[in-house]
Amino acid sequence: MTNRLNVLKESLEKKKALLESKFDEYFKDVASTNGQPLNDKRNGRATLNRWDKQSAAIRKLQEEITITKSAIEKEEGKINDVRKTNDTLPQAILELVESGVLQQWRKHPTTFFVTGVSKGRIQWTGNNLAHKYLRDVPGTEYPLFRDVFNQLRKDLGLVKS
Repeated sequence: MTNRLNVLKESLEKKKALLESKFDEYFKDVASTNGQPLNDKRNGRATLNRWDKQSAAIRKLQEEITITKSAIEKEEGKINDVRKTNDTLPQAILELVESGVLQQWRKHPTTFFVTGVSKGRIQWTGNNLAHKYLRDVPGTEYPLFRDVFNQLRKDLGLVKS
């Protein structure tokens, strides 16, 4: 489970608790009229306006909960995509990801970033290793990127002797 998924689930729980309290507040307010018609009361219109505001707040919170649930489903889908992709990745790449040398991009699970390098990407195409945006890698970070990329090619047996 990722940190983002944890944050989303915590947010959902907070929103559900807030919704419950909003419902309780609304029902207590409605019960305070004691079943009397509002047109007979002095502040009937003000009471109806307050109820409308409370109803709008409840609807907005319900929409936010729906959005958060969608975000959780999307995040879980990304996690599943990464797991499926990791089943097909070579062990050498997975070891570098686990050690923190490479960071896997969840949007495109076959694309990796070298930790400490700002622009370059390493991409696994199923049977070959490629680099992208190499020209954008700053000169001071290039040796690190080069060393990781070349060592990974050796580990995968893609370098011809």
